[in-house]
Amino acid sequence: MKDLILVASTVLLAGCASMVEGPRAMATANLRDAAGRPAGTARLEQVSGGVHIVLEMTGVPPGAHGVHIHAVGKCDPPGFTTAGGHFNPGNRQHGTLNPQGPHAGDLPNITIEADGAGRMETQTDRVTLEDDGTSLFDADGSALVVHAGPDDFTTDPSGGSGARIACGVLVRQEPAAGKPPRGSTY
Repeated sequence: MKDLILVASTVLLAGCASMVEGPRAMATANLRDAAGRPAGTARLEQVSGGVHIVLEMTGVPPGAHGVHIHAVGKCDPPGFTTAGGHFNPGNRQHGTLNPQGPHAGDLPNITIEADGAGRMETQTDRVTLEDDGTSLFDADGSALVVHAGPDDFTTDPSGGSGARIACGVLVRQEPAAGKPPRGSTY
């Protein structure tokens, strides 16, 4: 009986151990508008199958706004042109609806409500927070940019989304050790 309990306990513990993943790569960005005022925060987390992104904005004009990861981790106001073009290591055209697209940094629009606040949550498999060819942490880093208008998901190079109105440099964060996987219920 002791042997049966020992075997069952070992199997149970091994199963539980496989449910807990090691630390996950994480990043954050504090977005500011052209006047330097805080405009939002972003949290990125490496998950199975890609990078999970949550963007929360405040003080932004209502409506739909294009959101893109840009190729350079620099956000000099007022135009944020120092962030470069969209993150595009595959040298593709812009837009998830473009047959020659998308850029790796193309993301869904964020909708800002009348109170100036909005939230966008998405997952992409076109980028990574790990060290490889699609890493957002290459030699010059990356930035998250919000545009004045909506992205049409087709027009190259930026989906007709207009001026850059907010920008935040992506900063690597140290994940908490032993953090359970996203969506875990134990």
